[in-house]
Amino acid sequence: MGQLWVFVKKETIHIIRDKRTLIVLLIMPLAQIFIFGYVITTEINEAKIGVYDKSNDFTSRQLTDRLVSSGYFTLKQYFHNEDEVKVALRQGKVRMVVIFPPGFGNDVASHYGAKIQLIADASEANTAQMLVNYARGIISVYGSELKIKNAIHVNPITIEPRMFYNPGLKGVFMSVPGIMAMILILISAMMTSISITREKEYGSMEVLLISPLKPWQIILGKVAPYILLSFLNAVSILAVGILIFKVPMEGSWTLLALINLVYIMLSLSLGIFISTVAGSQMVAMFISLFALLLPTVLLSGFIYPIENMPSLLQWLSNIMPPRYYIKAVKIVMFQAGNFGVVWKELLIMGSFLVAFLFLSIKNFKIRLS
Repeated sequence: MGQLWVFVKKETIHIIRDKRTLIVLLIMPLAQIFIFGYVITTEINEAKIGVYDKSNDFTSRQLTDRLVSSGYFTLKQYFHNEDEVKVALRQGKVRMVVIFPPGFGNDVASHYGAKIQLIADASEANTAQMLVNYARGIISVYGSELKIKNAIHVNPITIEPRMFYNPGLKGVFMSVPGIMAMILILISAMMTSISITREKEYGSMEVLLISPLKPWQIILGKVAPYILLSFLNAVSILAVGILIFKVPMEGSWTLLALINLVYIMLSLSLGIFISTVAGSQMVAMFISLFALLLPTVLLSGFIYPIENMPSLLQWLSNIMPPRYYIKAVKIVMFQAGNFGVVWKELLIMGSFLVAFLFLSIKNFKIRLS
């Protein structure tokens, strides 16, 4: 038993001295439980909406105040024409637009009633449906109050919902860009980091470095197969989504290919960076899984709306590259957006790419010089 105790003590000290492994084992699970606890919610909080008020009377303004004061919605913008509405929805500035027809207040007080239109961005089907349902409930309560106040027998307000970019509210429209983001970053980043770490762990990296190949050629040779593999995965996911699940492709194929290329290169640079800070394949795999997979699912807007998250998690989502990839793919595929609409997402992903390459080269030289 004494020998066993000495061996256990030795292994414990070894683990404690390995700071990276200790962080993975203790800190990552706590981080994940906090993320899951705050992100997984079906509530809507301060969703950005716009108002196109053609009536601009007391009743329309009062109903707008009701929507905003509920806490579910934040009034982002007033619109003056339909073109402004379309641009704001396409650029993601608002999630829903409330349109009041001319003479709204007079129609509400009449025996015919008034119509109000709710236009939601349904590229995220679940969020769009929740937004419309929340607004419908507030409007219905307000209409019931007016019905009693004006002593009329008909419903004073009729709601007409419209879903842009996904009229059928198909969940697969949301799944295809998210799955592409998750698969591409896993293949490009995790497999690249493990591949390079394996060479260092087995001691064969030093052998490669004394070969006629230059360091950048070695790295390029390691990651090149994953570029082709990632593109094949992206094409296969798109083919299944478009041909079988009837996901629309409204924009430019060239622009979509450019977005995928930038994202794949970004993921590869992230994998190279992970390989420079990970001492073993196991650590590289854990970092890739905990730092890439779950944040991609939870903090990128893939499944859960970013607006519903606490401020800290919303800030963290800003440094998640998949967030910008998913947004750009949705704009091109569902909204026929051009380069002028997605240039910001491409610029941010390109900046991440340059930053990770810089850090990777710096760390690589320090570790292998």
